[in-house]
Amino acid sequence: MKLTENAVKVLEKRYLIKDKDGNVIETPEEMFRRVAKTVAAADKDYVSEEQLSKIKQEFFDMMANLEFLPNSPTLMNAGRPLGQLSACFVLPIEDSMEGIFDSVKNAALIHKSGGGTGFSFNRLRPKGSSVNSTGGVASGPVSFMKVFNAATEAVKQGGTRRGANMGILRVDHPDIMEFITCKQDNADITNFNISVALTEAFMEAVDKGEEYDLIDPRTREVKGRLNATEVFDKMVRMAWSNGEPGIVFIDRINRGNITPELGEIESTNPCGEQPLLPYEACNLGSINLSTMIKEGEAGPEVDYDKLRDTVHKAVHFLDNVIDVNNYPLPEIDKMTRGTRKIGLGVMGWADMLLILGIPYDSVKAEQLAEEIMGFIDFESKQESERIAAVKGVFPYYDKSIFKESGRKLRNATTTTIAPTGTLSIIAGVSSGIEPLFAVSFIKNVMDGTELVEVNPHFKKAAIEGGFYSEELMKTIAKEGSLHAIEEVPEEIKDIFVTAHDIIPEWHVKMQAAFQNHTDNAVSKTVNLRNEATVDDVAEVFQLAYRTGCKGVTIYRDGSRDMQVLNIGSVKGKEKEKQESPNCNSACEDCNEACEILHKNIKPRPRPEVTTGFTEKFRIGCGNLYVTVNYDDNGICEVFTNTGRAGGCPSQSEATSRLVSIALRAGVDEAAIVEQLKGIRCPSTIRQKGLKVLSCPDAIGRLIQKVMNHRNGHSEKNAALTMEAATLSTPKPTAKTFEHSINIKTCPDCGSDVEHEGGCVVCRNCGYSKCG
Repeated sequence: MKLTENAVKVLEKRYLIKDKDGNVIETPEEMFRRVAKTVAAADKDYVSEEQLSKIKQEFFDMMANLEFLPNSPTLMNAGRPLGQLSACFVLPIEDSMEGIFDSVKNAALIHKSGGGTGFSFNRLRPKGSSVNSTGGVASGPVSFMKVFNAATEAVKQGGTRRGANMGILRVDHPDIMEFITCKQDNADITNFNISVALTEAFMEAVDKGEEYDLIDPRTREVKGRLNATEVFDKMVRMAWSNGEPGIVFIDRINRGNITPELGEIESTNPCGEQPLLPYEACNLGSINLSTMIKEGEAGPEVDYDKLRDTVHKAVHFLDNVIDVNNYPLPEIDKMTRGTRKIGLGVMGWADMLLILGIPYDSVKAEQLAEEIMGFIDFESKQESERIAAVKGVFPYYDKSIFKESGRKLRNATTTTIAPTGTLSIIAGVSSGIEPLFAVSFIKNVMDGTELVEVNPHFKKAAIEGGFYSEELMKTIAKEGSLHAIEEVPEEIKDIFVTAHDIIPEWHVKMQAAFQNHTDNAVSKTVNLRNEATVDDVAEVFQLAYRTGCKGVTIYRDGSRDMQVLNIGSVKGKEKEKQESPNCNSACEDCNEACEILHKNIKPRPRPEVTTGFTEKFRIGCGNLYVTVNYDDNGICEVFTNTGRAGGCPSQSEATSRLVSIALRAGVDEAAIVEQLKGIRCPSTIRQKGLKVLSCPDAIGRLIQKVMNHRNGHSEKNAALTMEAATLSTPKPTAKTFEHSINIKTCPDCGSDVEHEGGCVVCRNCGYSKCG
C-alpha cells in the first residue's frame, strides 16, 4: 500500500489492534480488511455470497488504495467488541437538573465509545431566574458548560480519542454576553469549541445598527434588548483574540432541515460541519481527490468516471455503516436509523489543484470546486436512490421534505465536508478543502541532523524547473512561504500558496463554493496572519453570511499565545516583555501587571531542541525507563515509560508531567531532587537488591545525575546512555500538558500543530483536539 512512514506511525499509535501489553498485532492491510468485512456484512440479506465477496473486496480496495476513508471510529472499531462507528452526536439538554445530568451521563457514554458531542445550551433558563422547586436562582448555561467540561476531562475516549464538544447558544438568549466571553481565558472550558447561533433577525439588526430582543427560552418572554452591532463587535473581538467563538447561521441551517416535522436543528458536531437533530449521529467519510486525476491529451485532468464510481461505492459503504453500527444509546439508535444521514466529503483538494496547476486563490479554483462538489452531490443522490429501490427509503421519509417531490432516497442527507485531520495524514494529502499549511518544513532527528520535509508536488516542480536544492528547501522552510524566495519562478509561487499567503476573502469564497453543493455544512478554518485586524475578522463573518456559508471559524496565527487579562484587553508578547522586567523575588520594581504575572506563574514553552539521557531502572514491578532532557536554560522535562511487566504508568507519568512543568516554571532542580529521592514503594521494599526505592526515587536520581553531568561532575560509570543529541519530536510517551495556553505545539509529541477545519491537528503524530 502507498502509505507514508508518517501514516504507518499514526496507524500504529491510534488505529491498529494492540494486545494487552500494548504491542501492535494488526497490519494496515488487516485493518482495512477487518473494516471492509464488517461493513459489507450489512448486505448479506440482499445479495448472494459471491456478490457479497465482491462488495467486500471493493470496499477494501478503495480504502487500501487511499481513494476513500471513513471517519476514524469506523477504522478503529469496525469488527471489534466496541463496534461504535460514528464520529459525532448531538444531545439535547433539558431545563431541569435531572435533564442536565442525564445529558452529562449520556455524553460520558458517547466519549467512552469514541464519539464527540454537540450541545445547544439554549433551553436552559438564564442566570438569576427563579427555580420554583428549590426557591433558589438558576446559575445559567455557562455554569453548566463547566460541568460538562469537567465530565469530559474525566473520560478519555476508548483509550484512543479525546473527548470533544461543541457548545452553542443562540444570540437571543439573555446570557449571550457571558457565553461570548466564557473562553477569554484559554485555560477555561478547554474541552469545548463554542459557537454563537446567529439568526436572520440579528444579522439584519447588525446591518441597520438596531437593537434586538433577548428571549427567555422557558417563558418565551422578552427579557431585555441589546444593540446588535455591539454584540457582533464583541464576538469579533473575542474571535480575533483567541479564535472563539465561531458562528453558525441557525436559521439558514434549519431552512436546509430535511425532516422539519421531527424538530428544529439546535446544534452541530464539534467541528461544525454536521448540523444534527437531537440524538442523531453522523457517519462521515471522505474521497481523496488527489487520486481522482488522469492524464489527458492536454495534461492532467479530473477523472470523472473514477470519481463517479468512487462516490457510488462510498455512499453504499456509509449507508451500510448505519446498519452495522453499535450505537451508545437507544435514542440515538432509533433516530439515526430513522433519518439515515450520511456525510460524504473530500480531502486532498489542495493536492488536486497543485497537480492540475491551478492556484487555490483563483476564480478557476472556485469554479472547479463548484463543479467537483456539484458532481459528488448529484452522484451521491443517484446512488442513494438506487439503494432505496433495493432496501427502501429512510424510515422517517414521510416526515421529510422529499414526500412532496416524491423522490425516493435511502438517506436524508448525503454530503458533508469534514476536516479529515488524521485521515489526511493516513492518505498523505492535504486536509479537507484546506490549502497547504506549508510547502517545506524541517524535522530534527535524533543524531542531530536536519531533515527537510518537502511537499512532493513542489519537489517535483522544483526538480523539473531546475531550481531544487536542499539549501533552498531549508530556506523555504524557515520563511514559511515562497513569497520572498527569488529563486522560485513567479508562476510556481502563484500555484504553491499556503494558508497564510491567501487573503481571507478567498478562504471564505472556497468554503462557499463547496457549501453550495453540500447538504450539511463545511468544516474549514479561515487562517489569518498575526497582524490581521479586528476589521478583517468582521469582514470574514459578514462575507460568510453574504456568500451562503452555514457558519465560519477563524484562527489568527499566534493569538492563543496571548493571555486575556480582562474583557477587551489582551496582553500580548511585546506588552509582556515591557511589563515583566528582570526583578528580584520581592518584586520591588514591578508594576501591577508584573505582580499578576508572578501570582500566576506560567511555565516556559517546551524548547524545540533538547539534549537528554535515558536510564533503565529495575523497580519492584518491572523495568522503568526514565528520560531527562535539558537545553541551555537547564533541565526542562522528564519522561517515563514502564516495561511490559506493568507497574504504575499513570502514576509515574503524572509525576513526570508535574516535574516537567515545575522545571520549566523555574523551580530549583535540587529542590525537586530533594523531594523525590528516598520515596519508597511497597512493591520495591519487598524485593531485595534493587538500587531504587520507587518510580519517583528513580526520577530524582536521574535528575541528579544529569545535574552533575551538566556541572562537569559526572559520576564514574553512571550508566547514562545518550538518548538524543537533538530531539525536536519526542517519543509518543513524552506527553506535554493537554491544556497549555500555548497550543501551537502538540500535547503528544511537541511538534507544531495546524489550525484547520475548525480543529487542531498535528501532522507529525496524528493528534487531533477534536478527536
